[in-house]
Amino acid sequence: MAADSSDSVNFRIKREVGGVAGFMRDAWKRRWVKALVVLAALWGIAWFLIWLFIARDLPSVDRLKTYEPDLPSNVRDTNGMPVFSFAREHRVQLKFDEYPKLLVAAYLSAEDRTFFSHHGVDYPGIVSAMIDNLRSKHARGASTITQQVAKNLLVGNERSYTRKLKEAILAYRIEDSLTKQQILELYLNTIFLGRNAYGVQAASRAYFDKDLDQLTIPQFAYLAILPKAPSGYDPDRQTARATARRDWVLGEMLRNGYINQQQHDWAIAQPLGTVNKRTVQFESASGYFIEEVRRQLMDKFGEASDGGRNPYSVYGGGLWVRTSFDPKQQALAQKALRDGLLRYDGNRGWTGPLGHVDVSQNWLNALLASNIALDYEDWRAAVVIDADGDFTLGFSNGATGTLPRGAASMPVRGVGGPASGAIKVGDIIAVAPSGNSYVLKTLPKVSGGFVVEEPATGRVLAMQGGFDNRVQSFNRATQALRQPGSTIKPIVYTAALEHGLTPSSIIQDGPYCVNQGTQYSKCFRNFGGAGGSGSHTMRWGLEQSRNLMTVRVAAQTGMANVVKLMDEIGVGKYPPYLAFSLGAGETTVQRMVNAYSILENNGRGRAPTLVDYVQDRRGNVIWPENWRACDRCNAPDWNGKPMPRPVVKLKQVVDPLSAFQMVHIAEGVIQRGTATILRDLDRPMFGKTGTNSGPTDVWFIGGTPQMIAGVYLGYDKPSGLGGYAQGGTVSAPIFKEWAVKAYEGLPKIPFRAPPGIRMVRVDRLSGKPVFGAWPSPGGDPKAQVIWEAFKPESETRRSPIRRDLPTPTATKALPQESKPRESSGDRDFLQRQGGIY
Repeated sequence: MAADSSDSVNFRIKREVGGVAGFMRDAWKRRWVKALVVLAALWGIAWFLIWLFIARDLPSVDRLKTYEPDLPSNVRDTNGMPVFSFAREHRVQLKFDEYPKLLVAAYLSAEDRTFFSHHGVDYPGIVSAMIDNLRSKHARGASTITQQVAKNLLVGNERSYTRKLKEAILAYRIEDSLTKQQILELYLNTIFLGRNAYGVQAASRAYFDKDLDQLTIPQFAYLAILPKAPSGYDPDRQTARATARRDWVLGEMLRNGYINQQQHDWAIAQPLGTVNKRTVQFESASGYFIEEVRRQLMDKFGEASDGGRNPYSVYGGGLWVRTSFDPKQQALAQKALRDGLLRYDGNRGWTGPLGHVDVSQNWLNALLASNIALDYEDWRAAVVIDADGDFTLGFSNGATGTLPRGAASMPVRGVGGPASGAIKVGDIIAVAPSGNSYVLKTLPKVSGGFVVEEPATGRVLAMQGGFDNRVQSFNRATQALRQPGSTIKPIVYTAALEHGLTPSSIIQDGPYCVNQGTQYSKCFRNFGGAGGSGSHTMRWGLEQSRNLMTVRVAAQTGMANVVKLMDEIGVGKYPPYLAFSLGAGETTVQRMVNAYSILENNGRGRAPTLVDYVQDRRGNVIWPENWRACDRCNAPDWNGKPMPRPVVKLKQVVDPLSAFQMVHIAEGVIQRGTATILRDLDRPMFGKTGTNSGPTDVWFIGGTPQMIAGVYLGYDKPSGLGGYAQGGTVSAPIFKEWAVKAYEGLPKIPFRAPPGIRMVRVDRLSGKPVFGAWPSPGGDPKAQVIWEAFKPESETRRSPIRRDLPTPTATKALPQESKPRESSGDRDFLQRQGGIY
């Protein structure tokens, strides 16, 4: 029997797959499909990598919606007129509608003619640029205006392929966020165009000294060639290249239909028409004042914007600074000080060149870059460009002139020999016209400072810190610490009035000594070594500036009280040594003027101010922090009431009665004291002259209820001015020259007495009350009877001061315990000074 056998067969039934899956299966069998998938995967991976390493950390384009470029800070005077601007980058921000259409057309033709049709990146333009660059010697970039905005404001100037990729990505995003007009506005406001000009309006001023709306078609075209390489198309050094490139832009404007053939042909025939490169210069009339404003702003707000972290920076915050600067008073103060310096300096010889520059390349640019200029009368600063024979001079306006050697014959100061032998090519010198040539001038070696202040507010109206800030930048009005001499005496006597003395108190004008040890005494002296003259009133002592009387008053009042008032009134912090009552402590003209302003204002005042308020770029007041607008100051019509005034916060520094008494006494300095040269001004005025040891410095401080001014004169390196130099003969005439015109037209206002002052008739010499006579109605300065100001019930307190102070002859005979007691500080100070008074 045969065994059973069976074969097993396996069957797999495959169904026909249809639909999408089937289509994809069939498609995958094709090679081109696989290639497309691989390419898509690679594309996706590439975009992922771009996002991961580049796009993910790109800045947000939303910043551009609120972008605020660095803007100059503008300074205005007391009348609201602009006088200066602080800027590292010169820029004027305009709206798109303010740009001339042909200017926009020039930039589109030069930079991005398809700007209004692409979406950030112009791929056809890239190919076209590559072809054009092969055909033409004028290279054309492929970046769109949108990409340039991304580079300038978001990416930076790094040279790499990744930067270009970032530009492209950001360009797309910018196009999605901003309109074309907004993009163009950002571009035209921020693009760097050379000569430190950012934006087309600043460039228009830098290259043509005109506003945009005054430019012509060829000038628009020239500005449009600058974004790529401003230095490469410099109108002075690369004139031919710049002209050729400008003409190319004009051809593009014609090609794009922005101008017609006639306009094109006319524009091609025009020169570039640019002006010489200029550096920003200080206006001499406001230089010292503005520089002091800048220092204060720098201390408050800082210099740079730090990438937007400091929105109120001086050189980028776009601040609007309202100052107390008065152009009229500044001009008068400047001229008075300059005239006084030249008057004192006389004909003492040539002091040397104002500066020296290299004139081998371009003498005009070298002269302009030096920032040296003069505006005194007809004087001019000139650079010597040739010294063969007579000197050939170059001036800042491009003109030239001749200085004959015979017109430069003044001797060189301190060296001898004619100045013509010391002048070299490249020297910048001072000259003045004389016929068809020029004559050499010299700036004074001596210098000084002048400050004018409004006492009612503490606002500084004018400040001159030397002859010219473009030649001498050191500000002697605020930076020169000098001994004020006798101008400190009104502060000393004010302290005495606060501690019981009266204007009629009798003080001995006699020798006064302090003990410097067991064997030696230091004796003070009056000016010029004069001895004492007996007993006199306090008024007489100040009017005649008697040192011995001042020292006695200071000793009686207590030097601790005297220096305390000097500190409170802002003169300075000093130790309680008697020598400081005669002006041994150093201070500045500005501090002294402010101290006198406080006295005039019945003892009320504050630190002097140059800045009224500061606004940000939107007009919000940011300094002072507690600033409040003046109510009714901006009313459209007058309501018949008194004019509103801003509220000024002042502090009561000095007792008002004492302050008025001192002002009243100091009026006598003008009438019959050391400043009688000012008496013919014929108006209520007080003041005090000052001459320190040497003399090395001479002063005058004083004024009226409207304005207080002060002047100081001396050498920067203190040295003797000559025995004839005194405050009344040198400084007071400078003050007078200013005052004659400064007070012209102003009412003659008497000094305001505070409540409680009693005006009493007294004998001018004895200080005793007078009952049978009246002061001279004509205001005779030498009248025997005068009005004197007293505090209530103080008319009879004539001499509360001690009378037992020793004299030089008696000092040796007095036992040690009877000698005036003085601190060791006084002894040490006087020993070091060797007796400066």
